[in-house]
Amino acid sequence: MTYEQFLSAGMHIGMKQQTKQMKKFIYKTRDDGLAVLDLQTIEKRIQLAGKFLSRFKRIMIVSRKTVGWKPAIKFAEAVEGKAVTGRFLPGIITNPSFREYYGPEVIIITDPLIDSQAVKEAIKMRIPIVALCDTSNETGSIDVIIPVNNKGRKSLATAYWLLAREILKNRGTIKDEKEFKCNPEDFEMEERKERGEIEE
Repeated sequence: MTYEQFLSAGMHIGMKQQTKQMKKFIYKTRDDGLAVLDLQTIEKRIQLAGKFLSRFKRIMIVSRKTVGWKPAIKFAEAVEGKAVTGRFLPGIITNPSFREYYGPEVIIITDPLIDSQAVKEAIKMRIPIVALCDTSNETGSIDVIIPVNNKGRKSLATAYWLLAREILKNRGTIKDEKEFKCNPEDFEMEERKERGEIEE
């Protein structure tokens, strides 16, 4: 994928707020105060995360943000994982008697702030956490950080599409990128469904 496509998807667009942990991933700050993430770092981190995640069979992906629902579901389908969209009910990964219980080997978080319940439970169960982190995210509990715009439709779709492709390549499920028949648009949430950033 070219850097022009990264730019077109807005993967590099951060926020005005910058945490200490995320500053090392920032390429520059625009005149209007908006942080810009480094494209090479985004690419390398997705590759790193893909290699790491390919070692696990039971992958859970979490997104409370509505813009992340379809990307999460499509990602889970591609890598044979488990998607949890909407509200993350307490006990999903900590209470085996809970009807929605799932015991993942690793968990992917769309936004550490909004998906904080999932982060707490993963920490409690000592499950590795991979997270898409914007410039405003605290990352102290995250094992593998993917610095990327985690608030935009196209950005989330592209990030999860790339991540799924990397996992399948590293697993040997596909031999090269051309064998991955999906495209970023297949992962993208429809615009009309974006109303209400968080739904219970």
